[in-house]
Amino acid sequence: MTDAPPRATLKSWIGLAVLALPLLLITIDGTVLVLGLPAISAELSPTGVEQLWMIDIYSLVLAGLLVAMSALGDRFGRRRNLLIGAVIFAIASVSGALATEPWMLIGARALLGVGGAIMMPSTLALVRTMFLDRQQRRYAMAVWAAMASVGAAAGPLVGGWVIETFSWQAALLMNIPVMIALLILGPALLPESRNPDLHRVDVPSIVLSLVGMVGVVYAIKTLAGGKGVGLGLAVLAVGLAAVVVFVRRQLVLPAPLLDVRLFAVRYFRGAVIGDLLSIFAMVGALVALVQHLQLVLGLTPIQASVWLIPQAIFAAAAAFAAAMLVKRFAPARVVAVGLLVAAAGFGLTVFLTPTSSPALIATSLALVALGAGMGLALSNDIIMSSVEPRRAGQAAAISETAYELGTTLGTAVLGSVLVSWYTRTVTAEAAALDLPASLAERAASTMAEALLVAAELGGSAGAAILGIAQAAFTDAITVTGIAGAGVMMIAAIWALVTLRGASPHEDLAVESANEKEPVA
Repeated sequence: MTDAPPRATLKSWIGLAVLALPLLLITIDGTVLVLGLPAISAELSPTGVEQLWMIDIYSLVLAGLLVAMSALGDRFGRRRNLLIGAVIFAIASVSGALATEPWMLIGARALLGVGGAIMMPSTLALVRTMFLDRQQRRYAMAVWAAMASVGAAAGPLVGGWVIETFSWQAALLMNIPVMIALLILGPALLPESRNPDLHRVDVPSIVLSLVGMVGVVYAIKTLAGGKGVGLGLAVLAVGLAAVVVFVRRQLVLPAPLLDVRLFAVRYFRGAVIGDLLSIFAMVGALVALVQHLQLVLGLTPIQASVWLIPQAIFAAAAAFAAAMLVKRFAPARVVAVGLLVAAAGFGLTVFLTPTSSPALIATSLALVALGAGMGLALSNDIIMSSVEPRRAGQAAAISETAYELGTTLGTAVLGSVLVSWYTRTVTAEAAALDLPASLAERAASTMAEALLVAAELGGSAGAAILGIAQAAFTDAITVTGIAGAGVMMIAAIWALVTLRGASPHEDLAVESANEKEPVA
């Protein structure tokens, strides 16, 4: 019988609050500028491609560097990495706010991605090493998961309010006070930790991980846009080849950059893939529903943000609800039930019409946030409990890479479903209006463009194309919601099967040894 692990002190809980703040900002920054594109366009005059890069470059760099930066934290110290990342994040925020050309803002957003990739794995790995008692760690992980969920949900909300009240530059400068607080409080409240077995970092593995992740994520975004298919396929082939070589190299290295043998552990594998599936569905449908508030119902950014408040509240409450429920019910069941609740939230889209109250969308998003938040909170706890503290950085990198991949796939795949359904419907129905081909093509490209065409036409023709576009977009959202519900149900079944038997009380790294040792 082994001794019980030491319990966390008050200092550890205060340190957790310090870790939660940068995590909140890292997730918010993914979407904080979405509602600021009109103001940015008026000031910087970016091209359409440059606008896409202003938003996408952050998540692209973040996803590509997570594995490499996690390994550096394991080698040189996770607290040190966190503080270095904070400095880079602050510098990038100021640089972005001072941008006078599109390329300057794109470069600043890329640097933000570097800072986020350095900090994010360190926050999760430090939670694992600071809270060794499983019961305490469950609540600590609930705090971490709540901040991640709230950040993802509150990005448009915070961005809409800050940008409309102040400016798009303020959405970047709000990062500075938090980073300064982290630099002051971090050294005093956070312990240093590293992997003692990792004496050097394998540089070829870093290059392969970067090429693989950036290649795959960029290819998905390119192919989803429907343009540059040849380039997208070529980049995808290079990215997948790099991933294959990376995995083969990790299997033969005595001290791998990323121990892919962790996937041999059923609980670990089940939680990671379950996370990816649920985030895929959640993000893809979320983007569609938020657009409905503005493009179909005509709400301003601040008005739309108000209807997103229930989602943020439920996202925060979900993690703590899961931590309470798992005291009485098996984790596999709690995760599965949560994902089914999220599926029910998506199912509400079948009642959506162009004149539906914003309350219907708010209710749908709140249920999705509650259900998915419960699942993600427990899945993260299972992921981090499936490895020893010294492997925390690697587990964190895998968990967060799954999050970024799920976000990218959800936006690309379900976003493509939304656009293709809308375009096909508008193209077919607009043919009866005898519009000029150029106007019909514009209206069928996006809902935002249809609004402009309707305004240009005016009169009965404008009203007709607007009605067609609103109905088509609403139908496309329903289809996207049904697809999201289907993915959530698949994820629920996956959780029931792969997480069956996972203990909510003991560390799973020891229990998993009977299946297969999770480390080399």
